[in-house]
Amino acid sequence: MAQTKYIFVTGGVTSSLGKGIISASLAKLLQARGYSVTIQKLDPYINVDPGTLNPYEHGECYVTEDGAETDLDLGHYERFTNKPTSQANNVTTGRIYQSVINKERRGEYLGKTVQVIPHITDEIKRCIKVLGTKNKYDVVITEIGGTVGDIESLPYVEAVRQLRWELGSTNSLVIHLTLVPYLAAAGEPKTKPTQHSVKMLLETGVQPDILVLRTEKPLTVEIKKKVALFCNVDKDSVIESVDVPTIYEVPLEMLKQKLDLTVLRKLNLPSDNEVELSDWTRLVDSIKHPKHEVSIALVGKYTELHDAYKSIVEAFIHGGASNSCKVKIKWVNSEKIGEDNVATLLGDVQGVLVAPGFGHRGIEGKISAIKYARENQVPFFGICLGMQCAVIEFARNVLKMAEANSTEMVVSTPYPVIDLMEDQKEITDKGGTMRLGAYPCVLVKDSLAYKAYKLEEISERHRHRYEFNNQYLEQFEAAGMKPVGTNPDTNLVEVVEIPSHPYFVGVQFHPEYKSTVANPHPLFVAFVKAALKYKNEKCK
Repeated sequence: MAQTKYIFVTGGVTSSLGKGIISASLAKLLQARGYSVTIQKLDPYINVDPGTLNPYEHGECYVTEDGAETDLDLGHYERFTNKPTSQANNVTTGRIYQSVINKERRGEYLGKTVQVIPHITDEIKRCIKVLGTKNKYDVVITEIGGTVGDIESLPYVEAVRQLRWELGSTNSLVIHLTLVPYLAAAGEPKTKPTQHSVKMLLETGVQPDILVLRTEKPLTVEIKKKVALFCNVDKDSVIESVDVPTIYEVPLEMLKQKLDLTVLRKLNLPSDNEVELSDWTRLVDSIKHPKHEVSIALVGKYTELHDAYKSIVEAFIHGGASNSCKVKIKWVNSEKIGEDNVATLLGDVQGVLVAPGFGHRGIEGKISAIKYARENQVPFFGICLGMQCAVIEFARNVLKMAEANSTEMVVSTPYPVIDLMEDQKEITDKGGTMRLGAYPCVLVKDSLAYKAYKLEEISERHRHRYEFNNQYLEQFEAAGMKPVGTNPDTNLVEVVEIPSHPYFVGVQFHPEYKSTVANPHPLFVAFVKAALKYKNEKCK
């Protein structure tokens, strides 16, 4: 294709409407028609990336193959498109200003006064276009974070206005996502919030080409016509997005609404290829109509904020669908677990996953949960800090090192079975300084991990500073906890297992980041299968 086409997705009325899901769904439909597509997220906060943000602030921090700490929406992009993203797919105001200030310090502006327009908006435009120019995608979808009208989003909207003028009407379009609330007292949906949202967007000089209306109940033709008339769009460009049981049904709903055809028509692109989504349809059917169900405890300290573990939740959906099984997650706050209540909290589940995290808060609860799973033969899966807690629990209760700990929690512990990585010891900055991104790992044959992957060498994404202390390796092996996955370059322990246990696996990396609809992560598939087997055997 001669020129990359650009689609901008904005949101109005309220946040959390699902711009990321709509963007990912559209990308999936365009992919299904044979187009190469990528998606990027522009975030208006001044943090350089979400790596230093508390999950309560922004949900999960997602990590890409190249080690970028990014917004959780990039996880949706990868899960829907089955294509890896990179640093270039997530841009923040912090990065934009950092880049502009660095150029100013180097004298690249030749003494000019540096201003929001044109310098900040030029940098935003450069970041938007870099994906299309470097990688030659047919279509680049750009999701703009926040809500139209936010002060912090204005430079991005202005950059979109300028780009639309520069690119031309057939090379770009704007999709505006708004809310049509249903008022029970009035017994009808209300379009006024959408009208005000579009009016606010028009005040910035941007006319939306397509409106996607989030709604609890289907909209009538009359309501769509009303919205089209008041918002300056044709009636075929008013798309309803009704709430559905699973986000993976959204592409199928958008297909019914002909969103992809409307987009292709407006971008002057051919729509000759038929959409092939049979595998996707089967997945949605498996999610909605599972044959089995298991309950798995997710033990962490942010359990009241499910977005903090978004990729884990989605990986359970993928792994469950592969087993025709619904995974019912029992959210267990690790700060509320003790030796006196652990059996009550975990006695009704068929699996225990101890989640990743940082800091000492809730650590003892995680260790108690792991002890219960190990001693009661309950399938266990530990991720990152979850794996480290498994090592600490084993050291304390099997190796009888009562004061064993991680130096992250207790610097002066006499048994530092988890210790700071050597290349992290001189680092004081927090942002972007961990071991980040994809690293290789060699698996021991006949291990549970090897049986799941069916590969001897794998590559997985990391986000950590602390590691298994190899000084204790022989003691652990002799007592029954085996290192079955190691980094071939550094000899860092990446996977531990207890062979005498039905299913006990701890991994230093984050497998949830690589689980997609098309390729459910093998460790999650194996863990759900083990939980299902445990349930069936217990019933017998």
